[in-house]
Amino acid sequence: MRVEDFDYELPPELIAQDPIPERDHSRLLVLDRRDGGILHKQFYHITDYLGPGDALVINNTKVIPARLRGTRATGGKSEVLLLRNLGDDTWECLVKPGQKTRVGDRLFFGEDGELVGTVVSRTGFGGRTVKWSYQGRWEEVLAKLGEMPLPPYIKKRLEEPSRYQTVYARFPGSAAAPTAGLHFTPSLLAEVASTGCEVVELTLNVGLGTFRPVREENVEAHQIHEEYFQLSEHAASAVNRVKKAGGRICAVGTTVVRTLESCADEWGEVRGQSGPTRLFIYPGYRYKVVDRLITNFHLPKSTLMMLVSAFAGRDLIMKAYEEAVRERYRFFSFGDAMLIL
Repeated sequence: MRVEDFDYELPPELIAQDPIPERDHSRLLVLDRRDGGILHKQFYHITDYLGPGDALVINNTKVIPARLRGTRATGGKSEVLLLRNLGDDTWECLVKPGQKTRVGDRLFFGEDGELVGTVVSRTGFGGRTVKWSYQGRWEEVLAKLGEMPLPPYIKKRLEEPSRYQTVYARFPGSAAAPTAGLHFTPSLLAEVASTGCEVVELTLNVGLGTFRPVREENVEAHQIHEEYFQLSEHAASAVNRVKKAGGRICAVGTTVVRTLESCADEWGEVRGQSGPTRLFIYPGYRYKVVDRLITNFHLPKSTLMMLVSAFAGRDLIMKAYEEAVRERYRFFSFGDAMLIL
């Protein structure tokens, strides 16, 4: 299967540069896998597709101010994106400039060396393991020196950093937001619950798997980077109870999909667990847990395009994306949403 099969034409002006004023007023393209039908709604209509006995599964991870800008010992500029906490003040990071940042180099951030990183090892594609030294509490240092890690296709300054967090974000650890959840408001979640649909939480910390491009020509040759997840026994029991009773599991975003499918056995029963997942979902994969998917519109040739194509079929996804472009939907992180039934 060729990576080129997941490419599409996108006018640059359709890449959303900022969030709309009201989260739940974004547009919602509803795609029906059974007959290929497409409807155009607003996101607050999502409750029309949820009801008693269903479960809406959300990712409660919280984005940290993971982008650090400083200097190398030579005086040249350095930029670090924190990806994964390895413990003992050591993080897996993306570092720029990658070619000029070598093992043993020291990186300096803030005034008078408030934060100093020592490159411990290489992890490929600009990846480095960095050991940090600082005074005080890590969270306070990061809050002072770090920036919200917006994707490179967003060129405008974000006036309200909270708009790159879901309203239910609770556990810090992500280098990017689970963007399908950005459309929910507290009142909309309350309305979902009032329909009889159970809201279930899990955690997946978004990391390098989101940022790393697919460089291979063939999909099967790509290896996705691991990301840490946690699914509690309580959440697993809720999902299993809904499935056994004939209800529908609606995943809010690809991070929820990867977590649930990583925790499932061949019969679709999930168990509470935590750890890294490297599950790479592309056409040919058989979904075991997820029945419906809420997702944003993804970058061409990305692993996320492959995941949604595995869920709905490549041809149907391409049809939906062509329709979204024609109807001038907003794309990517701050863009509109799609519900796949």
